[in-house]
Amino acid sequence: MAISREKKEAMVADYVDKVSRSPVMILADYRGLTVANVTDLRQRLRAQNSGFHVIKNSLFALALQESGVEVPPDRLDGPLAVGFSYGDPSAVAKVLLDFARETQILQVRGAILSGQFVGAEQVRAIADLPPREIVLAQLVGTLQGPMSTLVSTITAPLREIAQVLRARSEQEQEAAA
Repeated sequence: MAISREKKEAMVADYVDKVSRSPVMILADYRGLTVANVTDLRQRLRAQNSGFHVIKNSLFALALQESGVEVPPDRLDGPLAVGFSYGDPSAVAKVLLDFARETQILQVRGAILSGQFVGAEQVRAIADLPPREIVLAQLVGTLQGPMSTLVSTITAPLREIAQVLRARSEQEQEAAA
């Protein structure tokens, strides 16, 4: 069944939109997955603000070209699906790699991370990253330590002056009594 030109243009525009909104796109060979497998995977990814779409390779290649993203042509050959992440990049990588390990069917080919293609090994590295919230908490903890030390250092002389004034006031009260 042939796809009309208008439908192809709409698909390319949809792919361009997905590429522009997704900080990471994971390319995978889905051959051998059942409809139930794909449905399960999509549900897992939806919970992570992500999606899994079987794509038309030639139209996806056009969308990537329009977006200024270069991907080795051999990575776009054969049956291809893309995991688009609209949130935490490591979450979609973890879900896809876990699913690939569970099913022994899905094969991750690589990813497009911030407009650059990376291989399957780097996808594993992305999956090993801690979630964004944890990274932010670690950053706050790292910054908080030196800041509290600085505050203590700045306020120490004022505290000492207050203690001297309090002691002097108590001495004067004792002398008056």
